[in-house]
Amino acid sequence: MGRSYILFFFILLSLSNYAQNPEWINYTDGRTVYATVIEGDIVWIGTNGGLVKLNKTSGKKIFYNRGNSGLPSNEIYSLAIDSSGNKWIGTSYGLVKYDGVNWTIYHSPDSYWPLDYFFSIAIDRSGNKWLGMFHGGGLAKFDDIKWTVYTTSNSSLPSNYLYSVAIDDSGNKWIGTGSGLTKFDNTSWTVYTTTNSGLAGNAVYSIVPDKSGNVWFGTNGGITKFDGTNWTVYNTSNSNLPDNSVRSVAIDSAGNKWIGTESGLAKYDDSNWTVYKQSISGLSNENVRSITIDGSGNKWLGTYEGGLVKFDGTNWDNFETSNSGLTSNQIFSLAIDQSGNKWIGTNNHGLVKYDNINWVVYDSSNSGLPNDKVHSIAIDDSGKKWIGTGNYYSMYDVGGLAKFDDINWTVFNTSNSGLPFNIVLAIAIDRTGDKWVGTVSGLAKYDGAKWTTKYEFYNQGFRFMYVSSIAIDALGNKWIGTAEGVAKYDGINWTVYTTSNSGLPDNFVLSIAIDSLGNKWFGTNGKGLAKFDGVNWTVYSPSNTGLPNQIVRAITIDDLGNKWIGTENGLAKYDGTNWSVYKNSNSGLANDNVRSIAIDRLGNKWIGTLGGVSVYKEGGVVPVIEDKKNISPSEFLLSQNYPNPFNPTTRIQYSVKSNQNVSLKVYDVLGNEVAILVNEEKHPGNYEVSFNTKETTNNRQLSSGVYFYQLRAGSFVQTKKFILMK
Repeated sequence: MGRSYILFFFILLSLSNYAQNPEWINYTDGRTVYATVIEGDIVWIGTNGGLVKLNKTSGKKIFYNRGNSGLPSNEIYSLAIDSSGNKWIGTSYGLVKYDGVNWTIYHSPDSYWPLDYFFSIAIDRSGNKWLGMFHGGGLAKFDDIKWTVYTTSNSSLPSNYLYSVAIDDSGNKWIGTGSGLTKFDNTSWTVYTTTNSGLAGNAVYSIVPDKSGNVWFGTNGGITKFDGTNWTVYNTSNSNLPDNSVRSVAIDSAGNKWIGTESGLAKYDDSNWTVYKQSISGLSNENVRSITIDGSGNKWLGTYEGGLVKFDGTNWDNFETSNSGLTSNQIFSLAIDQSGNKWIGTNNHGLVKYDNINWVVYDSSNSGLPNDKVHSIAIDDSGKKWIGTGNYYSMYDVGGLAKFDDINWTVFNTSNSGLPFNIVLAIAIDRTGDKWVGTVSGLAKYDGAKWTTKYEFYNQGFRFMYVSSIAIDALGNKWIGTAEGVAKYDGINWTVYTTSNSGLPDNFVLSIAIDSLGNKWFGTNGKGLAKFDGVNWTVYSPSNTGLPNQIVRAITIDDLGNKWIGTENGLAKYDGTNWSVYKNSNSGLANDNVRSIAIDRLGNKWIGTLGGVSVYKEGGVVPVIEDKKNISPSEFLLSQNYPNPFNPTTRIQYSVKSNQNVSLKVYDVLGNEVAILVNEEKHPGNYEVSFNTKETTNNRQLSSGVYFYQLRAGSFVQTKKFILMK
């Protein structure tokens, strides 16, 4: 018998909760299609980047994700539609029912994250949902009220890792696991493996019963037909099957078997094989993960990183299933240039540029990028991008540091420069333009002509190898986070802080940020967050604060001084007193594992996660592509500059609601005029002006510090503060 539970906990969300100007937006890579289901003229598509609703006739698509729906996760592994038209959606963090308006989320009774991977859904004639859970969850039956869970401990299941579930005309449940096949007739369990049957492989990825009572199994060893007595195996050695890893199977009205493998699509009519590869078909990718056949006989093929393909027997049509140009959902780094372009570094899929309209991908196959794993990005005053790459698992492959000026690429590695190792984890640029480069085997400085390497630094007192983070304070001191502590370098002397001689809670420092007061904030690899004011240390952890996790991967500070902290289990905002935590369970965050954070000039937070990019702003994300210059403002307004702190250039936006003589001036802390940016009559509109510290009154040389800029328009006066950090 299975274990039974009454389900008391669920979450109900309505699409009407999401306003026209949402607080959260998700950009994801949805090119991998795990599941499809047909509902009349609609194809519902489950991807690695969310759910897509495709109108077959018009081609119109609606994308649902963590930012605009009640989905608990953007990874959609399974789909089914019940007799009432409810969509049942299996995700990596729960089961969802969507009735067209409301989203209802159900978690496994033994609910903790690994067990909530719903890989397969089958609905029987009584409306019961049979759910295959991966990561050890076993099999669950859900009748809309009660859960019954079957695992290896209370049933004959050979494994708790389930890939597939199907129900035949007799009501038998066929369950594919990672360690064999099980038939359950609601009373008895029968287990089939490669040792006691003719099953081709023990990993059973897909199951389809045919009209003749046969059951077809796609496995890691080929495809198997079972008629209740006899087993027939088709594999690459005895048929034209293109690959033995069979991920999907569907049967059309003529009885043809359509078989999706990791190396192509095959059609088998019980006598002949027809194989479709990319070279002779319209397949966007040969790894076919799902197949659904509609009432007109069209085959809808979900591929790995190739989106959705429709094949009508003659023509091939490809459908994009991503809402962005991202090539991966694993985002390791983020930076925003002075034009507002977002530069996004991915795990093994290159660098992506987003100009708020278009997406451009740079990788090792189409550009000078030396390696597709991008750990770090820094942008210098001239707009050049400095990109740290390298692969831990192939550390002798080409990697290193790349410079990109939007046209040309220059690559620095151990063979042509003083770079100490080809895996570059951190980059910081000081006020003189020198690049400080942290690698897994030491620190290097590059001044544009000469490299100062790890060996010279060792001779000066720097002993650390693995450099994971670098920040530079207002005085030009370099703060270097390593796997063995923090080092401060003032250009002459080294000061080392470790758990043994300071309040640093952990020696492995993953991230560093410095606030406007000069406080240093250190994110560690297992002991939370630390603040150092030059004398005192304050440690923040989940046990004494609202920090959601001990591993702190990213820290960014906004113009108001709020700390935005990315952890492996959520995003936190800390205003110096209060903590706000954003997770899958209470926000539109794409994924709880946050690796990078950048803030644009409109105050939108761009958050790189292991589930895509999230954009967040309290009260609603400000669309960057909105053409504000064509909108007549209803008030005079002076906006906060961006970037801030800055060196040597920053931008200031302001609004004028009526014809006025307008002045915009910069002052030092003593009230002395530093620069005149605007001094003329302006018509109603939205304006932007740049301030370069080299263009000051009387060619005055400005030092680092606090300055003020003031807008005057008639009787309107507004002043804001900004910080020059050289």
